[in-house]
Amino acid sequence: MSESAGEAKSEAKQASKEVKESENVAEKYSAMTVSKNSEMNMGDLSSAFSAVPTHKPVKKQIQFVEDKQEFSKFPTKAGRRSLSRSISQSSTDSYSSAASYTDSSDDETTPRDKTQVNSKGSSDFCVKNIKQAEFGRREIEIAEQDMSALLSLRKRAQSEKPLAGAKIVGCTHITAQTAVLIETLVALGAQCRWTACNIYSTQNEVAAALSETGVAVFAWKGESEDDFWWCIDRCVNTEGWQPNMILDDGGDLTHWMYKKYPNVFKKIRGIVEESVTGVHRLYQLSKAGKLCVPAMNVNDSVTKQKFDNLYCCRESILDGLKRTTDVMFGGKQVVICGFGEVGKGCCAALKALGAIVYVTEIDPICALQACMDGFRVVKLNEVIRQVDVIITCTGNKNVVTRDQLDRMKNGSIVCNMGHSNTEIDVASLRTPELTWERVRSQVDHVIWPDGKRVILLAEGRLLNLSCSTVPTFVLSITATTQALALIELYNAPEGRYKQDVYLLPKKMGEAEITDHDLKYFKTLSNGCQSAI
Repeated sequence: MSESAGEAKSEAKQASKEVKESENVAEKYSAMTVSKNSEMNMGDLSSAFSAVPTHKPVKKQIQFVEDKQEFSKFPTKAGRRSLSRSISQSSTDSYSSAASYTDSSDDETTPRDKTQVNSKGSSDFCVKNIKQAEFGRREIEIAEQDMSALLSLRKRAQSEKPLAGAKIVGCTHITAQTAVLIETLVALGAQCRWTACNIYSTQNEVAAALSETGVAVFAWKGESEDDFWWCIDRCVNTEGWQPNMILDDGGDLTHWMYKKYPNVFKKIRGIVEESVTGVHRLYQLSKAGKLCVPAMNVNDSVTKQKFDNLYCCRESILDGLKRTTDVMFGGKQVVICGFGEVGKGCCAALKALGAIVYVTEIDPICALQACMDGFRVVKLNEVIRQVDVIITCTGNKNVVTRDQLDRMKNGSIVCNMGHSNTEIDVASLRTPELTWERVRSQVDHVIWPDGKRVILLAEGRLLNLSCSTVPTFVLSITATTQALALIELYNAPEGRYKQDVYLLPKKMGEAEITDHDLKYFKTLSNGCQSAI
C-alpha cells in the first residue's frame, strides 16, 4: 500500500509540474502575440514550443458555444453607408446607391457639392471624379478598336462637317462605346451636352474623360431621383446655349423639354430615339397631336433590331446574370416575358446553357415563332409558383405584378432586360411588411414576413448595362445608326419630314456595314466552312 501511495503521489506531482509548464508556455506565447508593437522572436517561439511536454498531455474539454454572436447594434461608418445605399431613393421611384460602385473612394460627397475644373479651366460639367479622366481615356481607346463602322463614318465625313452648327443634347447610357459616338459627333462639327438615361449604367471614368475634352457631361453612377432630373435640366437649361437636336434613349429628356421648356422644344430640328420605351412615348405624343418636331425611330431600324436587340442581348444577358448571382442555369426553369428581338436573344442564350425556358407573349406571330423555336408558350400565372428565374423584355409596364411576386418560390430571381424599370412592379415591394436587404452591388433580397426571399437585380432596371457590359462591336452598328439619323434630320431640306415619327431608311442602315465589318463576317464564315 505504501508503495502504491508513493507512486500515486509521484504521478500527481509530475502532472502538477506539467500543468505549470504548460501555463508558463501559454503565458510566454500570449505575451509575444498580444503586443502590437513588439516583434516576434522566432527563437523564443521555437524554444517555447519545445518546452511543451510530449508525454501524458493534459486533456482539456472542448466547449462548443451555442449562442450566436450578435452583430453590433451600432454599425460602423462603412456599415452606415452600406445601409444607406440599400434604402435611399433613386430616380423614377427606385432605390439607389449613394455612390459609384466603380469608385473605391470613401468620399460620399455628392458631385453636385463639389467644385471641379478640367485641365482647360472649364467647370461646365458634373461627374464623380475628374481625376479619373486618364483611366477613362484608355477605356475609350479600347472601345475604338472594335467600332469600325463608327470610325469609318468619322473618317469619311470629318472633312465635310455635316453637323456644323448642330447643338446636340443627349440622354443615353454613358459608356466607353457611347463616348466614341459623342466624340464622333464632335468631330463632325457638333457641340454636345450629355446626361445619363440610367442611374446605374454610367462609367464614371468615361464621364470624366469626356469632361476633360470639353464635353459638358452631367452624370455619375448611383444618382438619386433628384440628381437624375437635375442633370437633365443642367444639360438643357444653360446660359448662352440652346439645343437644336435631341438624341434620347427612353424619352426622359424629350418629355422633360416638352413639359419644362416648350419654347425651346418647338425650335428643335429633330429627335433621334433608340429605345422601344422612348418610341412608344413619341408615338403617343404624335397620336395626341403634341409632337411638334420630326423624330427618327432608330429602335425599329433594321440594324438596331437585327443586331443590337438580338445579338447584343443574347450575350449580355448571361454576363449580367452570372456577375450578380453566380447561379448555374443548367436545369433551371426560366420564364422570358416577351419574344421580340430582345426576348429571342435571351431565350437562345439560356437554352444553350441547358435551362428549361418558357415564353409569355401576347403577339400571335411572336408566340408562334417561340413555338417553332421549341419554347413552350405559357401564361405567367400558370408557372409562377415553379419557376426559378423571370426575365422581362417587353417595353411595357406591370408585366410582373405584386400578386405574382407574392406567389413566387423562395430564392427566385427577377430581372428586367427592357429599358424602363416599370416592367416589374417594384414600387409595390416598398411596403412596411417587406424587408430589403442589399447583398452586393445591384443585388437585393426582398424578404417576405414568412422568410421567403426574392432576388431582385438592378432594382428592376436594365440588367445588362446596370450589372455588366455589352459587346462593343454590336454597339458600333447602333451608334452609327444614331449618327446617320442625326445627320439626316439636321441636313434635311424643309418639308421633307413633318411633325411625325419616321423609320431610318433600310438602305441607309445597310450603308453602315463597312469593308472591315464584311471582312469580320467573312472570317467567321470561312471558319464555319472549314469546320464543316
